[in-house]
Amino acid sequence: MTGASSGLGEHFARALAASGHDLVLVARSRGALERVGRELEQAHGATCEVLVADLADAAELDTVAGRIGSGTAVDTVVNNAGFGHYGAFSDLPLAGETGQIAVNVVALVTLSHAALRSMVPRRSGRLLNVASIGAFAPAPGGATYSATKAFVLSFTEALHDEVKSSGVHVTAVCPGFTRTEFQQRAGVSTTSMPAAAWSDPAEVVAAALAALDRNRAVCVPGMVNKVMAVSPRFGPRGLVRRISAGVMNRLEAPPPPASG
Repeated sequence: MTGASSGLGEHFARALAASGHDLVLVARSRGALERVGRELEQAHGATCEVLVADLADAAELDTVAGRIGSGTAVDTVVNNAGFGHYGAFSDLPLAGETGQIAVNVVALVTLSHAALRSMVPRRSGRLLNVASIGAFAPAPGGATYSATKAFVLSFTEALHDEVKSSGVHVTAVCPGFTRTEFQQRAGVSTTSMPAAAWSDPAEVVAAALAALDRNRAVCVPGMVNKVMAVSPRFGPRGLVRRISAGVMNRLEAPPPPASG
């Protein structure tokens, strides 16, 4: 479970622990991981192994991949870690954009490979990759993020078909706006987004895990998000980009802190 210290990752960890799973919790923050682990052990009796790693660091990523492929079988891998930035690509620091590719794409591919190399020979296991509703259309103002999530969606759908005869389940979940810390970390205010656009993280997690159980290739939680996912297929690309840009323009950089 990557990105397990907060947000959707923490909700996935809680849901899996409640259903009887022991967990390997992966994130950069040891303190937050240990807090989550203690709470899950107390609430559900789950054994929680804490693995502190920055998935943008090649050596630390290899450590996580090695744990997945170790002799102690991991039956479910949730690739949840990821982040995004808001703004015009040319105005944003390049390190942040390439960092998104490192975590959202390279780390996910690496850990998916480790998972399937272990799961396919034993003909069992489950891989859940967290994409986004942003995977379905280019997002001016979030160009790199939406592109990384489009990769995750396409990649995961292909893996689903490659291994479906082996008994291994592979699913991509594509959440829309979800009430977690993600937007705050991306540096944007979402006060102008309508209430109907938002999803509850527990509901997103429940839908994703149910889809994984049924081995559905793609899960888009929520009716509004389902409409948003389907709509780009029927419109001209230029119109799709304008609509997507309109959504992104509803995001606002938070005001600077007051001085004095």
